[in-house]
Amino acid sequence: MKKIFFLFSLCTIIQVANGQILKKVTDRAKNRLDNNANNKVNNTVDKTVDDAMNPNKSKDNNSRDPNSNAGANKNNESNTGPATLKTYSKYDFVPGEKIIVFEDFAQDAVGDFPDKWNTNAAGEVMTIEGKQGHWFAIGKTGVYMPDFIDSLPEDFTLEFDMLVDKPVHSWGIDVNLTQLPDRNRPADWSYAKNNFSLNILPGSPDFNNNGTSSYRKKKNGVEESSNSTKLTQFIDISRPVHVAFWRQKERLRVYLNDEKTWDVPKAILPEAKLNSLVFNIPTSNDQWHYLITNLRLAVGAPDTRKKILEQNKWVTHGILFDVNSATIKPESYGTLKEMADVLKEYSDLKVKIVGHTDADGKDDANLDLSKRRAASVKAALAKEFGIDESRMETDGKGESEPIDKNDTPAGKANNRRVEFIKI
Repeated sequence: MKKIFFLFSLCTIIQVANGQILKKVTDRAKNRLDNNANNKVNNTVDKTVDDAMNPNKSKDNNSRDPNSNAGANKNNESNTGPATLKTYSKYDFVPGEKIIVFEDFAQDAVGDFPDKWNTNAAGEVMTIEGKQGHWFAIGKTGVYMPDFIDSLPEDFTLEFDMLVDKPVHSWGIDVNLTQLPDRNRPADWSYAKNNFSLNILPGSPDFNNNGTSSYRKKKNGVEESSNSTKLTQFIDISRPVHVAFWRQKERLRVYLNDEKTWDVPKAILPEAKLNSLVFNIPTSNDQWHYLITNLRLAVGAPDTRKKILEQNKWVTHGILFDVNSATIKPESYGTLKEMADVLKEYSDLKVKIVGHTDADGKDDANLDLSKRRAASVKAALAKEFGIDESRMETDGKGESEPIDKNDTPAGKANNRRVEFIKI
């Protein structure tokens, strides 16, 4: 009888413990800022939830931009494994010449709504375990607009990194390049005279789909054609997706990681005065969040041939590196290919590759980092594109030759660069 009572009691304890574990998983999924988890909860459950959603206290507020000088590094990975330059072999995105906006939320306190943004809903800045820097988490139904972007000219590139903490079947998120009639009313984006709206709808395992990407466009108040395609990104919620827009007058290209998801030749009226970037969440139940960082807007169409052949120097911000590392990020492929094509076309052309950093960190460390990054660029051009190494020299200047101020995020981003100098 005692044995039966003991077995009954043991079963009861196990049931209670299982119930506590299930409650723990639910609580952690709903409250991403809960860092006081019970250490006795099953480690496998903890790791699964933590990897996807659990923020941590900022370990290094100086390690913000993936191309910055300080902090640890973690490679961006595709859905099938670590991304490499070869996996981006069809990636032709080349960022604009001058960065005019860079937003990494470093100036904002964790838990606060970012100071330079507007919304009719709510959001917060947070850190994520295993990811660098600050992220802006949005999940409530509403619109979110960076006040500091008030012009999207006829030639620009716009990039940001995005995570989704829980893929669900929903209405997704709209990213609008729009001409607001009143910038104080971002919720009126749907009434805009000119608007290009990209919808990103991550898939849900519950519905056995990978999601969709679609777009809608409006010109002079008239809705025009729209389209939709299957989405292959965001399947692994632990891996950020690099989102990039490239406008050249009427033409607009959209990239999700290495995929050119859209290439619309008549997307935007040439005379359209786009003045706002508006993120819109059509509907939400507070169970999922989109997290954004490293927002950068650059202007000017790069003319590699003219710059290197006629002006003897080409300056690019399109070659990105892992944090505090000389490892080249795969989304640099398009920029590297631009330079490789020029070197292949002009077989007698020789160049010096010079790396530059911003002023964060120690001078000697930045100098060494800039030299190693220049050497990595040379190695990539030789290995990936077959350029003879004897045609390339390398050097690094660290933070000693800034081309912009080092007291703003955009200024620092401009100073982090690679220069190709004709020799």
